[in-house]
Amino acid sequence: MIRFQHLTLRRGPTPLFIDATLQLHQGWQIGLTGRNGTGKSSLLALLLGQLHLDTGELSMPGNQVIAHVAQETDPLPQAAIDFVIDGDYELRQLEHAIQKAELDDDGERLGVLHGELGAIDGYTAKTRAARLLDGLGIGNSAVQQPVSEFSGGFRMRLNLARALMCRSDLLLLDEPTNHLDLDAILWLEQWLKSYQGTLILISHDRDFLDNTINAVLNIEAGKLTLYRGTYSDFERQRAAKLEQQQAMYVKQQRERDHIQSFVERFRAKATKARQAQSRLKALERMQLITAAHIDSPFEFQFKQPEHIPNPLLGLSQVVAGYDQTVVIDTLNLTIQPGTRVALIGPNGAGKSTLIRVLAGRQLPLNGQYKPADGLNIGYFAQHTLEQLDHAATPVQHILRLNNEIREQDARDYLGGFGFQGDQAMEPCADFSGGEKARLVLALLIWQRPNLLLLDEPTNHLDLEMRHALTLALQDFQGAIIVVSHDRHLLRSVTDELWLVADRQVKPYDGDLDDYADWLQAYRAQQKKLEPGHETTETLISDNKSTVKLVDRKQQRQQQAALRKRLQPLTNRSRQLEKKLDRLSVRKQEIEQLLADASMYESDRQEELKHYLAEQTQISNDLELIETEWLTISEQLEELNNEG
Repeated sequence: MIRFQHLTLRRGPTPLFIDATLQLHQGWQIGLTGRNGTGKSSLLALLLGQLHLDTGELSMPGNQVIAHVAQETDPLPQAAIDFVIDGDYELRQLEHAIQKAELDDDGERLGVLHGELGAIDGYTAKTRAARLLDGLGIGNSAVQQPVSEFSGGFRMRLNLARALMCRSDLLLLDEPTNHLDLDAILWLEQWLKSYQGTLILISHDRDFLDNTINAVLNIEAGKLTLYRGTYSDFERQRAAKLEQQQAMYVKQQRERDHIQSFVERFRAKATKARQAQSRLKALERMQLITAAHIDSPFEFQFKQPEHIPNPLLGLSQVVAGYDQTVVIDTLNLTIQPGTRVALIGPNGAGKSTLIRVLAGRQLPLNGQYKPADGLNIGYFAQHTLEQLDHAATPVQHILRLNNEIREQDARDYLGGFGFQGDQAMEPCADFSGGEKARLVLALLIWQRPNLLLLDEPTNHLDLEMRHALTLALQDFQGAIIVVSHDRHLLRSVTDELWLVADRQVKPYDGDLDDYADWLQAYRAQQKKLEPGHETTETLISDNKSTVKLVDRKQQRQQQAALRKRLQPLTNRSRQLEKKLDRLSVRKQEIEQLLADASMYESDRQEELKHYLAEQTQISNDLELIETEWLTISEQLEELNNEG
């Protein structure tokens, strides 16, 4: 048990939290939440003994083993797998003792030590370390490489694997998903679910939190408050508290109404299709928890694009890759207004390559790139953070985009992104990764794009900024294509999943939960196809089913035939969706007119009759179109299942 009694911790003269008294029980999995700067990382440092409390008492079991992830790693010549095994300190101590006993020719001592080694699974250490590395995206071919040969992001994966290798009683993780892709995050979730010790986790990924924790420790207004349940449970409990504050009521209702409009607009599209159901559930959940974010410092929205050509962009017979290595083969693609797509697929399959080609930042190896006149792309990628002018302030960055506006207008706009007061006038050289990401997003949104191409836009963003970005993307009028490991964002703002794998890009008819299962089977397939396996037909058993993997050429032929059968139905479905959108918008306009009390005055009787008749006609049309759309959607689902 970890016990805080009247504990106060300060950063300089500023108190982070005051007079905290609570208990954290063994085996709890705790999410540590709070805005940036409230003291989350400082609390972990306190538990590690790296900081000292100001007043009060912190009591912890004296013999517990604590594991955490080092933030930096020297460029060591040591092999990656040996570096990871070093995380098991008890194992290394036993190995050292065995070496000493062998030198001393102490047979009795050797017997005892080998018994202890077996008791802690010491003989399987290399296998366990290799599994950790593989789960985090470092395959068998790389485990013997020196640590110095890995990039900074992959060294963080090595540090994480080393922490997981430790047979700890208390595991402290500070943003472990920052340097991971979706594949590795899904694996880490499963690993943490089976962890037997106490976990204290800082993360800005709400789905990751929901799937790994059973309690929340929230730092807010100088107080530490413990909530039992998942992160979603915490949001609902906090929302209930905020709803009781009358000063928040008006803003809360406005935000709820805003999200409700998206719920109603999308409800007509929600069928048996898994992705449609996932989006609807995400929207309804956002409506429930919006009160938990009413006091967010971030509030912004996309302005209507000046032009939205149709189509926006096309690719014809495009082959994409790098150094003549093909990662996407013969892609034909048309992006239309209203397209809202999430790109999914294994690490290295070509998602970022596709985004760069669509953005015009990378030339295809072959084929045609066809942008429309008036196309205005908003492209976000991690490298764009470093393209900021570090000597310039946020205000100067905005004024360079439009020198005709007033400085105060730029400051007002930037305030919605958290750049308030003096910070709007400070050079961005010393900004954190999150602050730079917010500034890049602010610059992108200012330019009123009609096509958004977002490659991991939530990296470095905290939960409040992610929530604000999700709301803004809901209201965006152009097209969106996004790569992200934030599943909440994907569920909330995208209507389609496109799977990038095996040099192909194709619609994926499941949802993100289905994708996790697909990924597991795909990994098993790839292992079977590694050198040493000569057949192109391999059986993969998962104790429930056996999946037959046919020759890839035959697969492509079958998929091409299926796409040909699907095309007429897909085209008709899109036509009906556009009609549903137009009619739903008009219905809302009429309902607003009919809500006006003056409409029922005697001199407006004819006008009232006209709108009532139009309302009835639209309701009938919506019912007919929705019925046809549902029928076509079911046909598409059946054909996809056959394929």
